[in-house]
Amino acid sequence: MAEGQTVLTVQAARAQERTIARSIFVTGSLLPDETVTISSEVAGRVAKVYVDFGQNVRKGQPLIELDTRELELRLARTRGALSQALARLGLEGNTSAANVRTTPSLDQARALLEETRFKFESGKQLVASGDISRERFQELERAIKQQQAGVEAAEYDLRTQLASVQALEAEVKLAEKAVADARQYAPFDGSITERMVSVGQYMKENTPMMTLVKAWPLRLRLEVPENASAAVKEGRAVRFQTDALPDEVFEATVRELNAQLETRSRTLTAEARVTRTDARLRPGMFVRVELVTDPSAPILVVPATSVHTIAGLTKVFVLNGGTATERKVPPPTYRENGWVDVPASALKSGDLVATSELPALYDGLRVNVEESKVTAQRSAASTTGRSE
Repeated sequence: MAEGQTVLTVQAARAQERTIARSIFVTGSLLPDETVTISSEVAGRVAKVYVDFGQNVRKGQPLIELDTRELELRLARTRGALSQALARLGLEGNTSAANVRTTPSLDQARALLEETRFKFESGKQLVASGDISRERFQELERAIKQQQAGVEAAEYDLRTQLASVQALEAEVKLAEKAVADARQYAPFDGSITERMVSVGQYMKENTPMMTLVKAWPLRLRLEVPENASAAVKEGRAVRFQTDALPDEVFEATVRELNAQLETRSRTLTAEARVTRTDARLRPGMFVRVELVTDPSAPILVVPATSVHTIAGLTKVFVLNGGTATERKVPPPTYRENGWVDVPASALKSGDLVATSELPALYDGLRVNVEESKVTAQRSAASTTGRSE
């Protein structure tokens, strides 16, 4: 320095350590809690439509009714056939055949068998004493075999009739179910988002007729990049915003995680539940989600006034023993309360950096230093920090 030259005086502050919550931003969508397409298991003509598009419904509320006249006639015919089958067993039409063990014809066959067996046993004694001929005894022997065959035939006929009754009982239940299936009810509280039928329209089986949506609690589905997937855990809170409400920040809690990453995009699908009910949020909205990847990431910060950018280069000046030393740094990714981050490879905590006269500084310049005793404080409004 030339004799008599004025030494430049610069303000300075020290680099400091602090911790922030590192975050990434991903996209997601709001989905309803439940969605169901209302359809009928039976075919028929629409007789009544109780609700319309956009209406709220309660669980168990009737939605659609088909014409049941043909179904009720089929039910009556099946019940008549069951009554006939029960009558053959000697039962009334409203009696179940589950405990039936005999029928009049079987009782008759068993009685004849017992009578023939008695005659056969008596014939054994009489043929031994010579009171009846051997030929007569052989007739008794053939008769008892015939009666045994008759009992077996009656028992087989009983099993056949019972099987027929059981089949008819099942058909009655199916016919009753078909009549019940002609009336559709809301399986849960929700709103009708789509109506595809009108009165008089003929509907085939399993044809969609309405869509019912249960909006709350809303599901937030997000796709997390592979490098941040380890940061997503059940129970962790996330924050999100939507273009429909740009000034509002909402919260959700992660509840479900996919067991594997999507093989093409290498992303993890996660689902969260929106914690606060807000009618302004609707299923189908596109949202931007802030996901905290590290709740206490250490960083090194310097005053924003110590960072000088010129011709695309960003640098700071470290002051050591009254001499300025230039250090190139990347553009800051974190800004809060007038402080920005710098890489730990460029500076260390406690380094003194210039905060004034930066355009006049260059590497090796001797300066007078006036240190400012300021500390990086976090504001109450930005406790999470941001990674941009």
